[in-house]
Amino acid sequence: MTLETLSPGDADVEEIDRSVLDALAADDYRFKVWGGDWCGDCQRQLPAFAAALDAAGVPADRIEDFPVTKGPDGKEGPQVEAYGIDRIPTVVVETAGGEEVARFIEEAEGSIAEELARQITDATASQ
Repeated sequence: MTLETLSPGDADVEEIDRSVLDALAADDYRFKVWGGDWCGDCQRQLPAFAAALDAAGVPADRIEDFPVTKGPDGKEGPQVEAYGIDRIPTVVVETAGGEEVARFIEEAEGSIAEELARQITDATASQ
């Protein structure tokens, strides 16, 4: 099962700052995306994020999606417990070696792409 909401659709990428796209494309990062097609936040945010990944040239083999369902005890789905997922959408950015460098949880002031790019840039600057 894959997330239908993680499809660029007709999202506008013209307004995405080039520095955001550059940050997403850098260093062979892996993007792990938890969401639900039933979730309003996911429906609103994930298509634009998918469009940003596409515009940044991130290959599909570096993007994993994990469909989440509502269970009696909260969110259920692949890797939910291992990554501590309790709100969606959640996006975790990891290095090729599996080190987490950024995490977006449900909402931020900007878009998912902008928030992750800011965190990636901050992590890179502190190295």
